[in-house]
Amino acid sequence: MWFMTFRIALRALGRNKLRSFLTMLGIIIGVGAVIAMVAIGEGAKATIRSQIASLGTNVLIVLPGTATQGGVRTGSGGVNTLVDSDAKAMTQEIRAAAFASPVIRRPDQIVAGNLNWSTLTQGVAPEFQQIREWQVTKGRFLHEGDMESAAKVAVIGQTVVNQLFGNDDPLDAIIRIRNIPFRVVGVLAPKGQTSQGTDQDDTILMPYTTMQKRLMRITYVQSIVVSAVSAERVQEAQEQITALLRQRHRIGPDREDDFMIRNLSDIAEAASTSARVMAVLLGSVASISLLVGGIGIMNIMLVSVTERTREIGIRMAVGARSRDIMLQFLVEAVVMAATGGSIGILLGIGSSEVLKFWAQWPTLVSPIVVAIAFLFSAAVGVFFGFYPAKKAAQLDPIEALRYE
Repeated sequence: MWFMTFRIALRALGRNKLRSFLTMLGIIIGVGAVIAMVAIGEGAKATIRSQIASLGTNVLIVLPGTATQGGVRTGSGGVNTLVDSDAKAMTQEIRAAAFASPVIRRPDQIVAGNLNWSTLTQGVAPEFQQIREWQVTKGRFLHEGDMESAAKVAVIGQTVVNQLFGNDDPLDAIIRIRNIPFRVVGVLAPKGQTSQGTDQDDTILMPYTTMQKRLMRITYVQSIVVSAVSAERVQEAQEQITALLRQRHRIGPDREDDFMIRNLSDIAEAASTSARVMAVLLGSVASISLLVGGIGIMNIMLVSVTERTREIGIRMAVGARSRDIMLQFLVEAVVMAATGGSIGILLGIGSSEVLKFWAQWPTLVSPIVVAIAFLFSAAVGVFFGFYPAKKAAQLDPIEALRYE
């Protein structure tokens, strides 16, 4: 019986192919738009998480200068309150902290032979490699001896290698920064871009003591990056760092901190939440097309009931029950909606792939979303097809046979 009902439904839809397609168009556009919008949101969320992870897992960033001065909060970097001994104290005294590294950053012009390139130079400690989980593809990373002697050595990112050396081996090459010669001792593994579009490979790492003594003539550090021993102890590490720095900086109980701590896990969660909310909003707007498509199905099915009134009367006269007639029209509505949903799924997946390839937008099609979209489109057929099906089932057989 079900097979016969399905065949009759396909035959009825096939008699008016153009009308059936135009009726399904709302469902097709709605399902396709929902899948594409959710794919964009999920892709953005996954990209943000991977990029935050590339900055190092379980990472805290300590920034100076958030003390209130004259009633005005200066903001991070407004004053210089951190020194390298703060980082050493964190490693030695905080049980929840695995590694800590001072960081000093500045843009510089790098010269190698007759080529030059503007990049970001960073003064760091050896622990920076473990914190950022940054491997070296050639040579070595910085070591403690480089810190003690303020050595003129550098570990360079892949973008700098490409711009200054091309296919040549950069190891042991001499580069000049502010007319000071540095020897290249290592090449960093590629990290890619951050969520803000910053190229992480466009950088040069050197001992922070070299930055302090040879390039900037300073005694402070601009920030300290810290990695907790585990994700579960990040909050504990943050609380211990706060207590330690307040003690070291002699901050009284009635005074505000002269530093600020940023938790990358919180940043990642906030960014993921924003991407998720955006995907829901876009998907909700796109789902309006599903509602419009459902109304279109109801309209066409009502027209179909009117056109096939005599057919309904004949079927009832030869023994068809009201529920058989109702089932027939309900199946037609569901087949129309499910077919439109299937085409819409293909359209949505294809659109997301086009956006990924041509626009370089990160997209991620979830099988769960695809399944939900298909089931929802079928549910639209049931919901909007119920009234026309019920109307067909309630026709009087005698009146239906008289209908011309």
